Amino acid sequence: MTLFEAGAESSPPDPRPAAVPAGVPGLQGSRTDLRSGVLLAVVLGLAGLVTGGLWVWLAPRADFRVTDTQGSVEVVGGGLVSPELFMSDDGVYVLLLAGLGLVAGLAAWALRSRRGVVTLAATAVGMLLASLVTWQLGALLGRGPSQEQLSTPGTQVTTALDLGALAALAVGPFVAVFVYLVATVLTSRDDLGRAGTTVGPHQELSAP
Repeated sequence: MTLFEAGAESSPPDPRPAAVPAGVPGLQGSRTDLRSGVLLAVVLGLAGLVTGGLWVWLAPRADFRVTDTQGSVEVVGGGLVSPELFMSDDGVYVLLLAGLGLVAGLAAWALRSRRGVVTLAATAVGMLLASLVTWQLGALLGRGPSQEQLSTPGTQVTTALDLGALAALAVGPFVAVFVYLVATVLTSRDDLGRAGTTVGPHQELSAP
C-alpha cells in the first residue's frame, strides 16, 4: 500500500455542517431585489394606462341632448336613465383592477429568483399606482360636458365617468397580495423556492 492510499483511507469525514439559508426567510437577497421591485412597481403603474383606457371603453354611459340654455337635457332616444348606470361604472372598474391584480400577483410569484418581502411590497405599491392611474385617466378621458356645451341647445353630451366609491382603489392591491400570499402558503420551503438559494449537503448559497 502506498503512502497516498493510506492517507486517503484514513481521511476523516468532513465535519462541517451542511449549508443552510442565512437570515430571515423571505428577506434573502433583499438588496438585489430592490431594483427589480422598483421596476415591477413602475410596470404595474404603467399598466394602469391600459386599464384606464378599457374603463372608458367598457363603462356604460348615457347620451343626452341639451334642450335649452339653462342646461336642461333629455335622454337621446327617449326614456329614463337607470340609477344603476352610475353604479356600473364602479363595477367595471373593480372587475378590471381585480383582473389586473390577479395577473400581477401571479407574475410577481413567477419571478422565482426575486420571491420575498420586497417583491410583495413592490406588487402592492405597483397595484396601488395602477389603481390611481386607471381612475385619473378614466376621469380625464371620460370627463363630463363643459358649461358651454350645456348652454347650447341641440348639443349632444355624455355622462361623465368617475369613481363613486374610493374604496374600490384597494381592490387591485388586495387581490395581488392575496394571490401572492396564497402561493407563499402553498410553498413548503423556507426560501420560497428562490432560484439559486436551494441548499443541500454539497451545495452552497449563491444569493446573500
